[in-house]
Amino acid sequence: MAYELIAIGTSLGGLSALKTLLGYLPKEFPAALAVVQHRHRESDEVLSSFLQQFTLLPVHEVEDKEQIQPGNVYFAPADYHLLVESGYFSLSIDEPVSYARPSIDVLFESTADAYAERAIGVLLTGANQDGVQGLSILKARGGMTIVQDPDTAESPTLPNAAIANVAVDLILPLSQIAPQLIQLCTSAGGYSCKPSLQ
Repeated sequence: MAYELIAIGTSLGGLSALKTLLGYLPKEFPAALAVVQHRHRESDEVLSSFLQQFTLLPVHEVEDKEQIQPGNVYFAPADYHLLVESGYFSLSIDEPVSYARPSIDVLFESTADAYAERAIGVLLTGANQDGVQGLSILKARGGMTIVQDPDTAESPTLPNAAIANVAVDLILPLSQIAPQLIQLCTSAGGYSCKPSLQ
């Protein structure tokens, strides 16, 4: 079965990690990517426009009820939870989860509900444990789970917590996560795409 959605969660050190990960993905990448990056609630769209410089994929902040399109990178807006429905996103101003809004747990849990075994969850560098419970739920629903090797993380707290609490499928250095995603998403769907050399 082809993977259709990759849910990515990160906090401290995430901007640098996302620059590396997204920069390696080719413009023909067949899956959509939904990203929660912890940030200040009053921050603007500079994050997505900054990262657009480093990737061939379109990057933008999600609008409520926006349809999920392959080959796009969707960011949770500041101070909104990002939820995945079947085929589209929704935004919520419910209470923070693990002191965070947007919350990685909310993204991962809703991804598990909507996409199950058609989803991949990726946890990157971070200084708290938001995302660990959601990754566990995604794993239980048949999704693929990938965690950044703590030795390559700017802040290893989140990767270490995930590894300690979830039987994750893969623990990879940051530089190997994008090549692994390309392999997973192209071999299952019959696609062929080469890594970007950005």
